Amino acid sequence: MSETPGTIGVIGAGAWGTALAVLAARAGRRTLLWTRDPEAASRMASERCNAARLPGVAFPPALAITADGAAMVETDLVLLAVPAQTLRSALRPFATALQVPVVICAKGLDRESGRLLGDVLAEIAPRARPYALSGPSFAADVARGLPTAVTLAGDDRGETAAIAAALAQPAFRIYASDDLRGVQIGGALKNVMAIACGISDGRGLGESARAALITRGFAEMIRLGQAFGAEAATLAGLSGLGDLILTCASRQSRNYGLGHALGAGQPLDAAIAGQSGVSEGLYTASVAVALARRHGIDAPLCQAVDAVLSGASSPDEEIARLLSRPLRSE
Repeated sequence: MSETPGTIGVIGAGAWGTALAVLAARAGRRTLLWTRDPEAASRMASERCNAARLPGVAFPPALAITADGAAMVETDLVLLAVPAQTLRSALRPFATALQVPVVICAKGLDRESGRLLGDVLAEIAPRARPYALSGPSFAADVARGLPTAVTLAGDDRGETAAIAAALAQPAFRIYASDDLRGVQIGGALKNVMAIACGISDGRGLGESARAALITRGFAEMIRLGQAFGAEAATLAGLSGLGDLILTCASRQSRNYGLGHALGAGQPLDAAIAGQSGVSEGLYTASVAVALARRHGIDAPLCQAVDAVLSGASSPDEEIARLLSRPLRSE
């Protein structure tokens, strides 16, 4: 695909998928938003909004809703905006028929295989061409037209430019990258660090502690990212450091919110039940720890978060462990 796509399909009608569909339709592209729930599709088509996930955002005329997976095969470009752990099941009904660019818009690692989502996509939809969109972006901000900048990564620069042209708007800036792995790993690992920062704030440890966690979390992200083949410059950009800063300091972040609830003393089940969507870091933490062990990488923050999430330790025990680590050179 060297020309700007005419019809865009969005798989996943959560807040982020809906925001991307609204964005594409506002750009004048014929857009199909897919949900596996026929009743939800009918309701959104009738109400012309997604009141459950993105209230107050009206659908542009160019946006249509469907529960028919076959419709995705007829599009020129697919945006994949389902949670990372449901990617396989969401794509399976029509994966082998996809022969278009597929942009991964989720941020996580596949818990089943420990791999990047682009690798999973290549396995189950071998004729699709993988891309990744990531960066500091909340669905509500994008849907409201607030200024946002993200990174789009893929192997074909010409096609990357065409995809960017289809989605970019004055308030939604897209920067191109050819580091597909780096853009994915940054988006995944920042979720784990956001849980750590939420725990810290939930325990009332202060803003200085949060700044230290973000900084040391970034160093940990670089070590782990390079094991995945990521470029350090990518991790220092929008899809790494940029998203890390946003996610680690805002109540809009589900991962931060989960950590904050845990730090405030809520049991994990209650913290999860209090959320409106999926906290990807809940699943990424254990994958990151396994990766670190396999490669001999020091990953104390990922280990601490994983220990709390698995019930092997408490927030206070992990805070004490981190504070008692030997002093070292930065």
